[in-house]
Amino acid sequence: MKGVVRVLEYNWMTYRRTWRGTLFFTFVQPVLFLAGLGLGLGGFVDRSGTGALEGVRYVAFLAPGLLAAQAMQMASFESTYPILGSIVWRRTYHAMLATPLRVREVLAGQLGWIAFRLAVGSVAFLLVIMLFGAVQSPLAALAAPVAILTGLAFAAPIMAFSATLRTDEWFSAIFRFGITPLFLFSGTFFPIAQLPDVIEPIAYLTPLYHGVALARDLSLGRADLLAAVLHLAVLFAYFAAGVGAASITFRRRLVL
Repeated sequence: MKGVVRVLEYNWMTYRRTWRGTLFFTFVQPVLFLAGLGLGLGGFVDRSGTGALEGVRYVAFLAPGLLAAQAMQMASFESTYPILGSIVWRRTYHAMLATPLRVREVLAGQLGWIAFRLAVGSVAFLLVIMLFGAVQSPLAALAAPVAILTGLAFAAPIMAFSATLRTDEWFSAIFRFGITPLFLFSGTFFPIAQLPDVIEPIAYLTPLYHGVALARDLSLGRADLLAAVLHLAVLFAYFAAGVGAASITFRRRLVL
């Protein structure tokens, strides 16, 4: 446990020098998304009167989906370039392992740091959602932990993959063919029932869909216990599988 704290302390000391660069992603981007899409585009959707979005204002439908989607994006970035940089470019992890720290402590500390970053971003986004009047239930407070878990469900598997790389060439493919399509087609902007029949079953298998669906149910006050357990089980399964894989790839890469 002490070793994990040391890794967290290192990341915190580094973050103290770079935190200003994260302000846009953490605070400004949620405002722009909700203002442009939730209120701007949402105004047209609400006036259409089609009832396609389950009888709620579009901003209320969109906001919890964006909360989970932002967590996915933040976690994906934190588990790509920083991980590869610490292994290949700066060799930070090698320096850590030259001390009494062990691989599992380095991994746990890095995941803990990503969880902290997700917590800050998710709470900030939730506050913005509240300012926009898009919260319809006190259960919305639980949407932030759901967003954190959603982010970790992506972070752990991507960390495992990042630890196998020697260059960053694969990262553009991850974001272009993985993260961006998930952002668009996992229920963030519209119900996945609107997707083509061939794509809809695939969306149900993605961790982002389950994060979006659970965060939205909590925010709208319509969470069902059985559905919530299913969503959480899928997210925990992705996270656990990612941690297991990362334990293997980190050890193979860092232990000579």
